[in-house]
Amino acid sequence: LRQYFDRGGFLMVDDFHNEREWARFMDGMRRIDPDLTVDELDTDDPAFHVVFSIKDRVRVPGANVVFDSGIERGGEVPHWRAIRDSRGRMMVAICFNMDVGDGWEFADVPEYPERFSYEAIRLGVNYVVYAMTH
Repeated sequence: LRQYFDRGGFLMVDDFHNEREWARFMDGMRRIDPDLTVDELDTDDPAFHVVFSIKDRVRVPGANVVFDSGIERGGEVPHWRAIRDSRGRMMVAICFNMDVGDGWEFADVPEYPERFSYEAIRLGVNYVVYAMTH
């Protein structure tokens, strides 16, 4: 994975929740690069404006909690984070305390709210185009 990143690779991670799962994720990432840092993405980040201008970020809930609190496994605050390379290019997009993948997976399921699929697809398109152009 380190060689993939060094050659310009991009990874999006999603659907993990709470501080215990965050710590486990970071343990794995630190095996790749012990010196990496994680940035909290702000609304002006280029990744949010490549194709779609995403000004209001929306937590995309998992299908299992979409009609409840929208919170899975105690992960209360949604985060859009990134790990960048030495040039500032985002190489890992991190969707923490949300489930963007369910927004894609259930886009054609009438019971899953369309707004969440809409937001998930817009974010995914931006991340794909960002990865191909940065």
